[in-house]
Amino acid sequence: MIINHPLLGPRDSAEFTYMGDARLIDRPDAGSDTAAQDFYDYGYLRDNPAGWHEELWFHEAGDRSWLVVTRNTLTHEISDVKLARDVARSRGRKL
Repeated sequence: MIINHPLLGPRDSAEFTYMGDARLIDRPDAGSDTAAQDFYDYGYLRDNPAGWHEELWFHEAGDRSWLVVTRNTLTHEISDVKLARDVARSRGRKL
């Protein structure tokens, strides 16, 4: 599988480590009244979709960047790759 890195161009997926659901970018608010349940859900509950899904990938054997890869889990087709920092900023998250 080839991942088209936004800065480095096409790279073999062997250079990357899959790190899970891209919703991990949206960390819960530790100060909320429901923080304990929110962090439990954040840490332990994951979707395992069949089809299109946003995933976090770490470029371990390269520039060590984090990417959000939109991938079809049935066909492994990739439709989009973005830097995770850009996705986090677009969602109003601080890094």
